[in-house]
Amino acid sequence: MAVITTPMLSDSSDSLLRFALRLDGTLCAAVGLLTAMAADPLARLSGLSATAEWFAGALLVVWGSTLYVLAAGGPIRRIGTGVLVGNLIATAAVLGVLAAGVLPLTAAGNVLVLAVMAVGMGCAWLQYLGVRRLA
Repeated sequence: MAVITTPMLSDSSDSLLRFALRLDGTLCAAVGLLTAMAADPLARLSGLSATAEWFAGALLVVWGSTLYVLAAGGPIRRIGTGVLVGNLIATAAVLGVLAAGVLPLTAAGNVLVLAVMAVGMGCAWLQYLGVRRLA
C-alpha cells in the first residue's frame, strides 16, 4: 500500500493573510478588467486618455493575478509584508500625484481614483492584521 503525502500549504494562523491577499488580487483584477473594457467611457469621465485608462486597467489585471498566485506561495509572512508595504507606498504615491495635480483629472476622476485607493487601503488593513496575527 502506497501512502501519498502532500505538503501543507497553510495553517489556521495564516488564513486571514491569505484571504486578504486573495481579496486584494481579486478586486485589483476585477477593477482592472472593468477599467480596460470601459476605457473610452471612463476616459471621458475621468479626463485621462483612453490609452491611459486601458494601460492602468491592464496593469491592475496583471498585478491582481500576481497577488492571487503569491497568496498560495510559501513564506506567506514575507510576501504579505512586502505586499502591505507596496500597497502603502503606492497609495502615498497616488495621493502625492493627486495633490500635485500632475494628471488632467476631472472631479469625477479624482473621486474614482480615491475610491480605488480606499478599497486598496481596506485590503492593506486586512493584510496588516494578517501579518500581525502571524507574529
